[in-house]
Amino acid sequence: MSEAYPLTIGQLAKQAGVHVQTLRYYENEGLLVPGARTEGGQRRYSQADCQRLHFIRHAREFGFAIDQIRELIDLAAQRNRSCAEIDAIARRHREDVRRRIRLLRELETELDRMVDECSGGRVTDCRVLEVLGDHELCRSDHGHAAAD
Repeated sequence: MSEAYPLTIGQLAKQAGVHVQTLRYYENEGLLVPGARTEGGQRRYSQADCQRLHFIRHAREFGFAIDQIRELIDLAAQRNRSCAEIDAIARRHREDVRRRIRLLRELETELDRMVDECSGGRVTDCRVLEVLGDHELCRSDHGHAAAD
C-alpha cells in the first residue's frame, strides 16, 4: 500500500498496523516525535516517522520493553558507533526470553499434572483448586520465588 507523505495520525497508525492510542503512547514515551502541525492544527507524519513506527512495532512483537527500544533507537542514531551495545541488549533479551520459556514449560507441566490428577468429581474434591491453594503440592517452583 503506497500512500503519499505526509500522513495524518490515523493514516500512519493504519499503515503501521497500530491503534492511534498506541501511536500517541509511543509519542508520550519519547519513542516517536509528534508530527509537525499544519496551519489547521493537524499532525502530519513523514516516511521516516512511518519507518520508526514499524521498527517500534516490530521490536514490541519481539518482546523488547519500551526502555530497551528507546535505548536501541538512541544507539541507532550513532551511525559510526560499534553495535556491541545493541548486540548486548539483544543477548540480554534473548536470555530473558529463554528464562520465560523455561518457566512456561514448568507451568505447562504443573497444569498437565493438576488436570490429569483431577477426577472431575465434586468441587470439594477438586485437585486443581487444591493445588492452586497450596504451592507445597506443586512439584516445581515454576517461578513462585520470582513473584515474592
